[in-house]
Amino acid sequence: MPVVREFTLPDLGEGLTGAEVVRWMVEVGEVIAVDQPVVEVETAKAVVEVPCPYGGVVTARYGEPGEEVAVGAPLVTVAVSPAAGAPSPSAEVERPLVGYGVAEPDKGGRRRRVGAPATAPAPVPAAVAAPVAVVAPAAPPAVAVAVAPVVVPVISPLVRRSAREHGIDLAALTGSGPDGLIMRADVERAIAALAPGGAPAAVPVSNGASAPAGAEVVPLRGLRRAVAEKLTRSHREIPAATCWVDADATELMVLRRQLNATAGPKVSVLALLARICTVALARFPELNSSVTEDGSGILRHSAVHLGFAAQGERGLVVPVVRDAQRLSTEQLGAELARLTESARTGALTPAELTGGTFTLNNYGVFGVDGSTPILNHPEAAMLGVGRIVAKPWVHQGELAVREVTQLSFTFDHRVCDGGTAGGFLRFVADCVEQPGMLLRQL
Repeated sequence: MPVVREFTLPDLGEGLTGAEVVRWMVEVGEVIAVDQPVVEVETAKAVVEVPCPYGGVVTARYGEPGEEVAVGAPLVTVAVSPAAGAPSPSAEVERPLVGYGVAEPDKGGRRRRVGAPATAPAPVPAAVAAPVAVVAPAAPPAVAVAVAPVVVPVISPLVRRSAREHGIDLAALTGSGPDGLIMRADVERAIAALAPGGAPAAVPVSNGASAPAGAEVVPLRGLRRAVAEKLTRSHREIPAATCWVDADATELMVLRRQLNATAGPKVSVLALLARICTVALARFPELNSSVTEDGSGILRHSAVHLGFAAQGERGLVVPVVRDAQRLSTEQLGAELARLTESARTGALTPAELTGGTFTLNNYGVFGVDGSTPILNHPEAAMLGVGRIVAKPWVHQGELAVREVTQLSFTFDHRVCDGGTAGGFLRFVADCVEQPGMLLRQL
């Protein structure tokens, strides 16, 4: 007799509490192998494929694309042959019906279902397994009791909460989603029908505000929600200040052209700026830090885990170059290029998006000169670099056309005063204008 195993969304690390379903990689009724990826989900950190530890027949899937699944909530159920190493049903007190998730007793002694499959449960092929029954412990031996659950076809906890807050009976609704799944739009229509005179009602959104009829509410999900939460926290908790200076980058560009005229990997402007940052942080180590969670101390980081802003298909992300201070300029360039490509294709892992101690923000690629960015919490500092553009500039006492950029530096005023921040920025500007200075520091 087969065993139906429920695979729940695992803890994907970094304190994440859930993930959004991006796409399913298996169908109900499909035979899968152990550790085969079954679903692609988007967390607050990255898009990842989730493998299932069970091999067998997929009997149910939980969550439609765009729906959020909590950590510990069911993803799929799989009918596993006992020969594959699954425990025998007789070894367990209770076993849920095929495809109907986890069951638990209520006060009346009956079993109720907690969660609905996004796709209707598929019958298990006879060649693989026979139907599984719920075994009632109190019944006489050899008596198997099959319980038919009452199913409300809704998955999203947001939909359930909205219905509960407005007194909507989900059992009375007809879902417009696949297999009758009740979607958010179905609940919103039911809410609108409750308005006086049948007029469209304003639909509450998560922050308590109301969206007028006809307006589109774009939910904050996945990366966008994580970014919003992080920036809000940074703005609320960190007393940040910004200083800036114009710098003549002509000599830096000359150096880059000289380096790239020789054999070997090409060196990007970003790699040169990253090298400058690591040298500057060695000179001003108090800026490679963060304030403790309770605000009682400052953490001085010995390693420079250099984050940099990169535009990807999921929006702006901040990949992290680990131990940047240990890498040569060529190695920095190679790692920056690898992470940039991963950001572009959406292949960054959660580990590659966390743990930064300082951020380099090259917003010049967007064609702008300056910015006052919000710090990447909990980091204490960020260097911003504007576009490098030809401008009139006084050089050696004469007016000349030079390649000029604006450097901005945002810092947490709790970790240092303006003198330290100004000293850091001035050192960076001097290295941009006279890159030969770096030789004295290496």
